[in-house]
Amino acid sequence: MSAQRSLATPYRTHTCGELRADDAGAGAKLAGWVHRRRDYGKLIFIDLRDRHGITQVVIDAADAPEAHATASRLRSEFVVAFDGEVALRQPGTENAKLATGAVELQARSVRILNEAKTPPFYVNDPDAPIDESLRLKYRYLDIRREQMARRLVLRSELVQAIRRVHHDNGFVEVETPNLIKSTPEGARDFIVPSRLQPGTVYALPQSPQQLKQLLMVAGIDRYFQIARCFRDEDMRGDRQPEFTQLDLEMSFVDEDAVRGFIERMIIEVTQATTPERPIRDIPFPVFEYEDAMERYGSDKPDIRFAMELFDLAPALAGADGAPSSGFRVFDETLAAGNRVKGITAPGMGGATRREIDDLTETAKRFGAKGLVHLSVQAGGELHGPIAKFLSADTQAAIREHARAGEGDLILVVADGAETANDVLGRLRVELGARLGLADPDELAYCWVHHFPMYKWDAEGHRWDATHNPFSGVVPEDEVLLTTTSGDLDVRDPGDPAGRAKAMQYDVALNGWELGGGSVRIWDPVLLARSFNLQGYTREQMRERFGAILDAFEYGAPPHGGIALGIDRWAALLSYQTNIREVMAFPKTQSGSDLMLEAPSAPEANQYEDLGLRFVGVPERR
Repeated sequence: MSAQRSLATPYRTHTCGELRADDAGAGAKLAGWVHRRRDYGKLIFIDLRDRHGITQVVIDAADAPEAHATASRLRSEFVVAFDGEVALRQPGTENAKLATGAVELQARSVRILNEAKTPPFYVNDPDAPIDESLRLKYRYLDIRREQMARRLVLRSELVQAIRRVHHDNGFVEVETPNLIKSTPEGARDFIVPSRLQPGTVYALPQSPQQLKQLLMVAGIDRYFQIARCFRDEDMRGDRQPEFTQLDLEMSFVDEDAVRGFIERMIIEVTQATTPERPIRDIPFPVFEYEDAMERYGSDKPDIRFAMELFDLAPALAGADGAPSSGFRVFDETLAAGNRVKGITAPGMGGATRREIDDLTETAKRFGAKGLVHLSVQAGGELHGPIAKFLSADTQAAIREHARAGEGDLILVVADGAETANDVLGRLRVELGARLGLADPDELAYCWVHHFPMYKWDAEGHRWDATHNPFSGVVPEDEVLLTTTSGDLDVRDPGDPAGRAKAMQYDVALNGWELGGGSVRIWDPVLLARSFNLQGYTREQMRERFGAILDAFEYGAPPHGGIALGIDRWAALLSYQTNIREVMAFPKTQSGSDLMLEAPSAPEANQYEDLGLRFVGVPERR
């Protein structure tokens, strides 16, 4: 029995995507929504739709007068059931765009199961422009649209493939609680007041981080979960206040072992979910964090196209090695220890003044003070506002480092390393999209690892973890965390810990961070030292991390894992740039649910039961 045939019910023997030429002559029942209705008098044609597809139904007044009378009442989105005989369509009337396009159902009876109001937008027009707020308010109608339903099916297949691979590799699926204690995870918590313990709150988990590490202490060995997580943060196209992630952890592993499994899992899941989409590189390219920032200006590089960043310092140096380009801004920037870097936009040497101004404003919006442009003319001469300051030798050296040829456009930023890399990295992505440099079908996974362990926070006088506060340090840098000049609670921006690299790894896909993980610190003494560097006193450590510090005293194995965003993965596999397009009921940019009208004010007695009262919103400063 086929998977679709098993969906037979008293209302249908087949789905609307199932009938084929081989079924001609057989009886069949179909049920679904009226996608389109065409009335030719004696003949009425109905395109009947369900999640599986569309089948044409024809009702002939001569053969089935009662059915024809009922069919004349049908309108778009009515829910109906048909009983009839499958027939081949007349030669020349087949529809090659439909899987069922070779046949039609000649209906003997029609039953209206439910009538429908006229929808607020066209459900049957895939190209109709629809305001997103209207789509979200009537999401149950939006999901009837083929594209939206198809994306939700793909997401379901993705999760099914994930579960299959993990179960096949000895993982145990464990559900962790959604009411936990607040822990520092990098964003604000959603809190839930407790009725039974007035004055206290639960936090909804930003991730199951501590719980999955405790499962490793418990001996589960290999854990995974399709976990719901919650973060009270501003939203973008790749963020929602509640989201789903693949969360996993493994014991007795090092970084290579964890990344090795994750890569094999990603490949297997991708090929099972979207076999038609090629994976660019297997094994995945691996970049050191510093190398990724230097070459792509991003720790989540889109490697489907080149246009890598280049350093112009060697091209601008004189014989003595000092900056000597002839252009004051470049020379002063380099003399101050900053960077002059650029990217080459292929074929954009003929860009108009308006296009250049637009690129300059874009760079400024990204944080640059300005943007230098140089086009490569015939014979290799550079043309642009600063070209007159550059000698022929300097121009040749710039072309060489930029790998620019005739007709290309060189774009340069002079600033601090962090700003120069960030601006050019974002400009690279912008230009890659404008110029269509990336193959839209290609899936380019890559690894970025060995991130800085900490970043100094001058205001808080502490070292902030650049990623997960539980991340381990690469073995050769472990001594940098334990070397200190005095009391444990002394923190200094010159502490050797600032040079430490983390056993942190991110996996990126087509310019999006798909997920991040690490091998953890499993030594309680080293973990306490790391927490202290991050600004926690001994008392605060006990308050925030008491459970995991206690558990580690009973023997924690070496362990590590990762969390991958299911919403992001599904979006990228279905060619989307906004995760709302693969979520059944997402929130708007302001965090609202337009369909259920949430959030909403609670009933007065709900405040009373919790011992709360609303005192107003503090003024933002």
